[in-house]
Amino acid sequence: MTAAADTLPYRDPNASHAERIADLLGRMTVDEKIAQLGSAWVFQIAGPHGLDPAKAEPILRHGIGHITRVSGASRFDSAGAAALVDDLQRHLLDHTRLGIPAIVHEEICSGLMASEAVAFAQAIGVAASFRPEHNQAMADEIRKQMRAIGAHHGLSPVLDICRDPRWGRIEETYGEDPFVVSAMGVAFVRGLQGDDLREGVAATAKHLVGYGASEGGMNWAPAHLTERELRDVYLRPFEAAVREGAIESIMNAYHEIDGVPCGASEWLLRTVLRDEWGFDGTVVSDYFSVKQLHDYHHVVADDVSAAVLGLTTGIDVELPSTDCYGSPLRDAVERGRIGIDVVDAAVARALEAKLRLGLFEQPLVGREQVRLHTRTDAQLALADRVAADTLVLLRNEGALPLASRASIAVIGPNADSPRSLFGDYSYIAHVESLLEVLKSGQNVFAMPVAGGVDVDPAGVFDGVVTVCEALIARLPEAAITHVAGCGVTGDDRSGFAQAVAAAAAADVAVMVMGERSGLTDDCTVGESRDVASLDLPGVQEELVMAVAATGTPVVLVLLAGRPIGSPAVHAAAAAVLMAWLPGERGGSAIADALAGHANPGGKLPVSYPRSSGQIPVFYAHKVSGGRSHWKGAYVDLSNEPLYPFGHGLSYTTFEVVPEPVAALAPPDGTVSVAVTITNTGDRRGDEVVQLYATDPVASITRPVRELCGFARVTLDPGQRALVTFELAVGALGFSGPDLRHVVEPGRIDLAVGTSSDDLVPAGTIDVVAEGPTPVARRFSTPVTVVPLDARASG
Repeated sequence: MTAAADTLPYRDPNASHAERIADLLGRMTVDEKIAQLGSAWVFQIAGPHGLDPAKAEPILRHGIGHITRVSGASRFDSAGAAALVDDLQRHLLDHTRLGIPAIVHEEICSGLMASEAVAFAQAIGVAASFRPEHNQAMADEIRKQMRAIGAHHGLSPVLDICRDPRWGRIEETYGEDPFVVSAMGVAFVRGLQGDDLREGVAATAKHLVGYGASEGGMNWAPAHLTERELRDVYLRPFEAAVREGAIESIMNAYHEIDGVPCGASEWLLRTVLRDEWGFDGTVVSDYFSVKQLHDYHHVVADDVSAAVLGLTTGIDVELPSTDCYGSPLRDAVERGRIGIDVVDAAVARALEAKLRLGLFEQPLVGREQVRLHTRTDAQLALADRVAADTLVLLRNEGALPLASRASIAVIGPNADSPRSLFGDYSYIAHVESLLEVLKSGQNVFAMPVAGGVDVDPAGVFDGVVTVCEALIARLPEAAITHVAGCGVTGDDRSGFAQAVAAAAAADVAVMVMGERSGLTDDCTVGESRDVASLDLPGVQEELVMAVAATGTPVVLVLLAGRPIGSPAVHAAAAAVLMAWLPGERGGSAIADALAGHANPGGKLPVSYPRSSGQIPVFYAHKVSGGRSHWKGAYVDLSNEPLYPFGHGLSYTTFEVVPEPVAALAPPDGTVSVAVTITNTGDRRGDEVVQLYATDPVASITRPVRELCGFARVTLDPGQRALVTFELAVGALGFSGPDLRHVVEPGRIDLAVGTSSDDLVPAGTIDVVAEGPTPVARRFSTPVTVVPLDARASG
């Protein structure tokens, strides 16, 4: 570009976005327009030392929409990533006719996927914390780090409702309940996008919609969902992200609903998303999903037809590389199969995203900021807090906390494994996946990584403390021995004898069992790592039972991405701590909880099945659900979960007493629900006060109860607090007979407690109306916590 180009209207920061986009569209060739709808992997434009102009020029000659994973698919450190992005943007400014910057997107499910970034707890664990503020704080730190390296678009939050833990991606979700998922999702969006998007990062709600309800729990399989269930359950978090979070981007799901792939559903991507909700951001494809309309779903015959279908349906930008929105799309335009007006509309949205992000004014990174926002003390301290709050004490028969001078046998394949702390969208997991693709020679994703950037994972676990190491540090007077006993998978029992002997000689056996999360063939949970059984993998269950048979109390620690372990294994343990995938600081957090230095206070964001044969088992089932007619249970198994949604114990005790509600309210009204909570034990601890509603008579069958408010409260022994929920009546509505969201007149029963199965009545609301009343759906319940004595409340 020449200096005179700065005088062009689209370069004028004082002009409106509409004016700038109109000016640009009037100047762009068809090739330049189409280029804004495509993307390229970092290794398509870069080599081991940064941008490779020879590789980049043919890809970038007309501009580009997105660059994929500069950090997440390379070995660049933060400074190297920032340098590459600056070189990329300079190339676009200096060597393309219009000088339009690119958006760099990254994966951020459990922190920025990058070699130096802090790996936070996986999403299912963050949901177990019942602290949306944690999600907002994490996203804010991710925002700072992404901006510092020149990245502008994050592929999170995952807003899939998951009620089938066989599905490997359950760990990326916030669980089974739309109220919790909405709260966590909106908090993440606010933290990532910030108060001013010119300093923020565009969030992406994924995967629209019903992806976690797949047939047989298999990834990419069809979801069998009705429109009413979609609207009242599965779409709710996405609508919340749009209406309350003002989210910038949406990603389609891979699967199909009623014979229509989600990436080809105009009803989803236009009618609901844009026409009903007013979404005005960009829709980006899940990776390769435009091409999959042709070669996976077979709803079109070729890539040209896939480009036409994807774009007319509503997918604006193709990720992670340009398969269909390149020459196939150009062919479609030239042959009159798609109008240039359709292309222009998508290009306008892609350009609007770049303008909102401030890329035209600030395309380059201020490199002095890079180190200020990479692996900071604040990020590590936050990772500590989040990991501690994710832990859920499922069972405790007096075995925890551990005695400070006990002899402890630490057993299990995950006890001294740093890798077991990480989720499937961590940097290490995706590096392993890239390396597996390279070694296999079967490049199923057509990723041109050979000869590209370095993805050597060496050093990724530096400084990561395992559970065993942390226990030794936390209990210096204890006699601690370690025996793996077995692997995560496989049938090798050669370590059983040593493990049993160690347990028999100890006061307590801490067994750190569970899964390996990732995308490679040796992983047991994660994307496309679905299971048919919820038992511990390999021979781990046998090892637990063999150790328990010694008579030594067993403390079972589960490092897993899903509810796991048979009822027999749980019953054999004197205590069970669900640790999820707590991230790089998880080893210390687990040791603190086991040693009693911290008090676990997390709650289950999913119901915990006894067996995969119960699935789906979830708390908000219909009156006719969850039982076998008049007999109730299965012939061969209870119909109740092993542990209910919202369950979680503590080392202290709490009393929850509501002030009974007896309110009359209109459909657009609000009702205050007050609850006093008291720590009746002798330790400081947390309790999650949960508010549920039941609609006993309605024109459409309703769930037996639905969560409509929660607050995690920290109290000292003897301390009380008043928790007040401001419950909107609109939050109690549903899709009526004509699928409009309505509130019906009549009684609503309220209950409060510490899990979905541990509740006390909290009164009733009588909704006063002439009949079913259309109201705006409400997604959140404001809550205040006020200490009732002089000491401060958490």
